[in-house]
Amino acid sequence: MKRWRWIMAMAWRESRAAPRRLVLMTFAVAVGVGALVAINGFADNLRVSVQEQSRALLGGDLGLSSRQPFTPEATRLVRVLQGGGDSTKASAGRSANVTGFAGMAYVTRTSGARLVQVAAVEAGWPFYGTVKTVPAGIWDSLQTGHFVVVDPALLTTLDARAGDTLALGESRFVILGSVTQLPGDVGVRSAFAPRIFIPAVHLDETKLLSFGARASHELYLKLPDPKRAEILSGKYEQQLRVEKVRIRTVTDDQQDLNDALGTMTRYLGLVALIALLLGGIGVASATHEFINRKLETVAVLRCLGATAPQVFGVYLTQALGVGLLGSAVGVGIGVVLQLALPHVLSGVLPVEVAVTMSPEAILLGLAVGLWTSFVFALRPLLSVRRISPLVALRRDFDDTVRRQRDPLRWAAWTLLVLSVVGLATLQVREIRPALAFSGGVVAALALLTLAASLLVKGVRRWFPSRLPYLWRQGLANLYRPANQTVVVVLALGFGAFLLGTLFVVQYSLVQQFSVDASPDRPNLILFDIQPDQRVGVDSILQAAGAPKSMLTPIVPMRIASVKGTPVAQFTGEARADSTDEQGRPRRGERSNAWAFRREYRSTYRASKTPTEIIVKGRWADSVPNTQHPTPISVEVDLAGERGVTVGDTIVWDVQGVKVPSVVANLRQV
Repeated sequence: MKRWRWIMAMAWRESRAAPRRLVLMTFAVAVGVGALVAINGFADNLRVSVQEQSRALLGGDLGLSSRQPFTPEATRLVRVLQGGGDSTKASAGRSANVTGFAGMAYVTRTSGARLVQVAAVEAGWPFYGTVKTVPAGIWDSLQTGHFVVVDPALLTTLDARAGDTLALGESRFVILGSVTQLPGDVGVRSAFAPRIFIPAVHLDETKLLSFGARASHELYLKLPDPKRAEILSGKYEQQLRVEKVRIRTVTDDQQDLNDALGTMTRYLGLVALIALLLGGIGVASATHEFINRKLETVAVLRCLGATAPQVFGVYLTQALGVGLLGSAVGVGIGVVLQLALPHVLSGVLPVEVAVTMSPEAILLGLAVGLWTSFVFALRPLLSVRRISPLVALRRDFDDTVRRQRDPLRWAAWTLLVLSVVGLATLQVREIRPALAFSGGVVAALALLTLAASLLVKGVRRWFPSRLPYLWRQGLANLYRPANQTVVVVLALGFGAFLLGTLFVVQYSLVQQFSVDASPDRPNLILFDIQPDQRVGVDSILQAAGAPKSMLTPIVPMRIASVKGTPVAQFTGEARADSTDEQGRPRRGERSNAWAFRREYRSTYRASKTPTEIIVKGRWADSVPNTQHPTPISVEVDLAGERGVTVGDTIVWDVQGVKVPSVVANLRQV
């Protein structure tokens, strides 16, 4: 007990000798811990909010969607679902249709038109959650007449206001106001086109959904017993897929959203972990320098009878105390940041995040900060055990500490590497990404260490003796005893590594969505130009000084059959080994079926582009005979997913018209 009291007392006394250095170590740990606590706490709150608002995310207990109107068989299955599995009790549940499509809208009072996303909704939708509008409460009035509620962006774009008349197709609607929040909605969706909401009873009046029109048909159900949603989905999913209807449950949406948001929070968590590791390097550097300044003190303690373990315990206790203090400060910083994150990310989150303190995130932050301080300070602290009492008299001549090989140093390095892997695994909850992340960190540190060592040896080997005195002294300090060259290069280089990684990722993401002014990229695109409109469009563009237009034909189509086999056999039958306990296809097993169910946007042209390579077959140069299947070119990966090759036949469903085709070639894009 006396030994522990002595160690604690000495650790406190030694800490007063270098307060600035200890403050630096404290904040080095606090920054990383604060980032970890903020991200992990926010992730915990996000998971809880998604779970609590899961029904509002979907808008009902079950959601059914199709790219075509529901068939009679699909309608029958809907009645069965609405009755909780009993078609005679269909009235027990509630349903609401939402029909979505793109259209052009304009305000009669002002000039200009705008591409919009139209949603024709039935009364009662959404069954869960609250629609927030400006003015408040107008959503309930939407179904009482020819009214429309719009995105705020549309009011600004068309210089409109509540009370104006909005023209959509052949019908007119009075603008009631704007939607500010919709359950389960992400704000960035309106970036593609503003949304407008009209009553479904007036949809036919617009005359926009005629033959060939593209629309999404969604049906939301509120069941008598919401707990049976998963059971009903598993029981009827295969039958609905045959009818080209997709069924979604609250759990499906919750899992998809958790996966997407989990990826974001894991990425941010790894960035915070890099910041913590950078703080650990700062702790190691400060500890190394502190020990070098305390060699005489340690030697005097050894002369007075203190054992090597006792002296080691003094400085280890000091390092742990700094780590604990830094972790506590970091927790406070993380809690403050956690309060701000929901406001910063509110525009991209589909749920309202309620901020509560996460005990798990706080305890994890304290533990990780304390362990990081320990594992990074351990290696420089091990040298304390090797300091001889004679150093008090002959420090300038005693180099035994630096020359002796300590096996525990290799153990400390091993523990450090394992700690990085363990912390990464703890953050991402998966071993392979954690190993990849750890490998990148170790590789970066190894390269930085090698660069620092080569710098030291290069300056010593080719010392520029003819330079002025100040330059010679500065360069000589790079290799003189007790230099900090390697540690400083590690700290600065690893910090640059962190910032560089963030900028590279940001640049990559921005480039995917950016539209630059390069000659091969357009700055204006016109959609839905019909053949009889081409001459008129060309004349208008040329009159405005634009070059001759380059039209790209787009033909939406679906697969009707492949090699004589109806597509229903590919999408409606699930293998026994690809289903879960409830008989539902596993998430990873749906990709091939999707290749048959999806809508293809195909084109036709006389020749291939420079970015395409024919890998099998040949390009069809002649005009196809209407009496024979049309020759088509298929991309290699899609051909593999559909199991077709050159010579195979595919029948397409083009807006209800069956078009036979034969694979003439496979191309790589």
